[in-house]
Amino acid sequence: MKLSLSTFVYFRYPLIEAIKRTARYGYDGVELWGGRPHAYADDMDAGRIRDVKKVLDDCGIAVSNFIPAQFRYPSNLAAGDEGIRTGSVDYIKKSIDAAEGVGAPYVSLCPGFSLYGQSHPEAWSAMMKSFRELLDHARSMSCTLVLEPANRYESDLVVTVEDALRAIDELDWEMGILVDTGHLFVNREPLSDVVEKTKDLICHYHIDDNNGVTDDHMVPGDGKMYFDIFLESLKASGYDGYLAVELGFQYTVDPDPAVKRSIEYLKARM
Repeated sequence: MKLSLSTFVYFRYPLIEAIKRTARYGYDGVELWGGRPHAYADDMDAGRIRDVKKVLDDCGIAVSNFIPAQFRYPSNLAAGDEGIRTGSVDYIKKSIDAAEGVGAPYVSLCPGFSLYGQSHPEAWSAMMKSFRELLDHARSMSCTLVLEPANRYESDLVVTVEDALRAIDELDWEMGILVDTGHLFVNREPLSDVVEKTKDLICHYHIDDNNGVTDDHMVPGDGKMYFDIFLESLKASGYDGYLAVELGFQYTVDPDPAVKRSIEYLKARM
């Protein structure tokens, strides 16, 4: 099992510097946050992709996942307004292209949400239509799309792991899953069982802590979550992918201490 870090915590730093610092603290991989000022799709031209690949090579660090900016903004794949839905799909397509350019193995997708006056079945149908269009776009590429169950404040469509499994089954198992420990805890889902539930899927993991009320993206060990059984299950399963630390906005003024404490906490338990 390898450790990676989402660059989002370095929100106030250029992407190149964020990658350098992630490598400096001993992470094996880096998750590229696809928002500005990092890897926003419209900014990822050939020159920027070349610069990112060079610093990755120079630092000896891999991309573990590409995370388009999509929770809350600037897209909603379940929108009832067809212009918004297709615009959202186009934005994610450009993000997939950027992810392929930097060699990301995964691109994470959030489900979107229904709007006032839009029924749950209508929103689900719009979301699934978007997913199929994105799968078609990525079919010839090397990256895999992974669906991230949200928490109940972010989506009313794919909230639980079971919701994700239903969507993935409807997609004929062409999509993987991204499990976020913080979302599980807010949703009151058992963290101890998630490895067994998702064993037949392509799977990627985010790890972060909270106090069980909101998705605070705290340093692992600082909240109320108990990670030991989850980590033991991951090791016992033979999982050899990345466990990605995803820290919140509260650390962005001075991220280095939180980045360092996170990897120290996890390495002590691996």
